[in-house]
Amino acid sequence: MRCHPRRALQYVLGIWLLCSGAFYYWTQIRPKSVSDYDNTEKLENPIAPLEDSSNDKQPHAKAAESQLRLVKPSARSAQDSELGKEPRDPSDDQGFALPKKAALVEATGPLIYPSLEHYSDDRIPQQMKFVAPSIRKKMQQGEKVGVKKICTYPFIGDWSIQESGGALFKKHQCAVQACEIVGDDSLAEADVVLTKGSYLEPSKRPEGQVWALFLLESPYHTAELPDGRLGLFNWTATYRHDSTIVAPYEKYVPFNASVLSRPPAKNYALGKTKKVAWFVSNCGAQNGRLQYARELAQHIQVDIYGGCGDLTCPRHEQSRCFQMLDTDYKFYLAFENSNCRDYITEKFFINGLQHDVIPIVMGAHPDDYLRASPPNSFIHVDHFDSPKHLAAYLTKLDQDDRLFNQYFTWKGLWTNINTIFWCRVCQLAHDIEARGPSWFEDINKWWRGPGVCTNKHHWWPLNATQPVIGDIAVQPDNT
Repeated sequence: MRCHPRRALQYVLGIWLLCSGAFYYWTQIRPKSVSDYDNTEKLENPIAPLEDSSNDKQPHAKAAESQLRLVKPSARSAQDSELGKEPRDPSDDQGFALPKKAALVEATGPLIYPSLEHYSDDRIPQQMKFVAPSIRKKMQQGEKVGVKKICTYPFIGDWSIQESGGALFKKHQCAVQACEIVGDDSLAEADVVLTKGSYLEPSKRPEGQVWALFLLESPYHTAELPDGRLGLFNWTATYRHDSTIVAPYEKYVPFNASVLSRPPAKNYALGKTKKVAWFVSNCGAQNGRLQYARELAQHIQVDIYGGCGDLTCPRHEQSRCFQMLDTDYKFYLAFENSNCRDYITEKFFINGLQHDVIPIVMGAHPDDYLRASPPNSFIHVDHFDSPKHLAAYLTKLDQDDRLFNQYFTWKGLWTNINTIFWCRVCQLAHDIEARGPSWFEDINKWWRGPGVCTNKHHWWPLNATQPVIGDIAVQPDNT
């Protein structure tokens, strides 16, 4: 039988189209699971004020270029405290100096602990799956795994934990569930003591016990540790990405690391007639955010709701307040009360990213927003010489829907996830013996040392910022 060349070509082409369609569905359309976040990928992620392709470039925009390591970071639901609800604690779900003869902790296998070599990595996805080798061997052989006790000091009621004992770890289906949460009456027998920093007794840590400092407020709003407590803490659990266990307010990740943006599905400027909104009640922030907003208002419409402005939106109508961001306003001032490294709260993640507005941010360093955000999802005040120059750029976006919508190309491709904070505490607790002791020589230097915060409303000059924020926990070098 003779095969007609045209018919053979049609057959081959049909097979190729079928395979191509299957590949496209598998990589870009199919629903993603948590396992799709497992791989990390280092990508260039420049975020600066977007400009059109014409020769009329924005003259006052400062370049902001950085590399973003895409990982599966944290998520936590939170409500805007400025509208009457405190942000929910992630634990509810969830200067460089070395001592003598000390060496940095080097991770073997997946990166679990802070490392200078991979400093931008928050290690959350690795910790979520981490099982200490000795524990993994016992689990594979069907042996019983000893229970680790995690003490919430000074009293368990201060942590809003609903499940007692080991129920919390079973509820979240942790990779290792052999842990239980205990109160301060079991302090002496605890393997890990988690404290919020205000309570520092006993001053001496029992041998083999790990003390973890848990902080969610900025250094400006946390007490300095007395000198007698230095060297007390082994771990840190804060929003800082170089913490032992990172507990950020939220963290966004892509469904598919190879598809980070696409043309928006709708015109996000359509029907919006108002410019900038801000919900705020704290008028005395250290960074001068209110003064900046008032100067901005001299050049563009800025509606301030709450105790610091002329407009009101009652707390019991919170949903209506946020709805205005979706229907009326184009921009939102996500201004933190402190300009400290990595300090990015629900003001940005909830009020900003979860609504159809472009967040204008002040608070953490621009590099920190790059690390924690979808690409082209915010405008940082530090990219402009003054509020007047920022207002000029916002006016340009307001008048050009195409440019405005470039800040929404990430929508539908990124999501936030639960980082199961308590699971990670438990899983690292089972690695204490194998890893050996480590501690912070000066926890104050790590938390509030030079370069951690600035009392100005900007971080200029941006290129002068040290890449390493503070000390990293050390281990003794016995060589």
